[in-house]
Amino acid sequence: MNGDCGIRKTCRRWNTPWEAHELTFSCYRRQPFLTRNRTRQYLAQAVRLAREKHGFHLWAYVVMPEHVHLLLWPAAEEYDISAILRSIKQSVSRRAVAYLRANHPAGLARLVGGRGPTVRRFWQEGGGYDRNVRTKKEAAKFLNYIHNNPVKRGLVERPTDWTWSSCRDWEGLGDGPIPLDKESLVQWT
Repeated sequence: MNGDCGIRKTCRRWNTPWEAHELTFSCYRRQPFLTRNRTRQYLAQAVRLAREKHGFHLWAYVVMPEHVHLLLWPAAEEYDISAILRSIKQSVSRRAVAYLRANHPAGLARLVGGRGPTVRRFWQEGGGYDRNVRTKKEAAKFLNYIHNNPVKRGLVERPTDWTWSSCRDWEGLGDGPIPLDKESLVQWT
């Protein structure tokens, strides 16, 4: 069964042993909150910390101005993909809100949503997309899709031109801002 979440506000996730996941999640109202290196660094650190906490392998990523794609593989038979995603998103949200409170209080207005004036949202409500990946062929398809996202949007001419992507790492052109676990994809069955 596929964990594709489409347009529903709640996302049904499938924690199927040994399957990888392609996760997509967006900024609140698709605002370009991820254009500054500071905020992208918050995301990079959140992914690294979530990887340590939850023990997943990261195979690919792209950080776009208003959304993120991750291709990851939980390296344990039992895991909670929602907890992994929550670890990443909450960390970024908290740091971004704290920064705005201290340095740019007027910017907090862009994060107000939900019920009441004090609810702050960095990420779009709902689960985003969570697609289970069962084969190397599917993983290769998502890897290609993720890396071509900036080209498709007209942000760069070649996938390797986008700094906040794992493409350069995969092409042997140097490490990107978030370390990968490429070996586990090569060995994954």
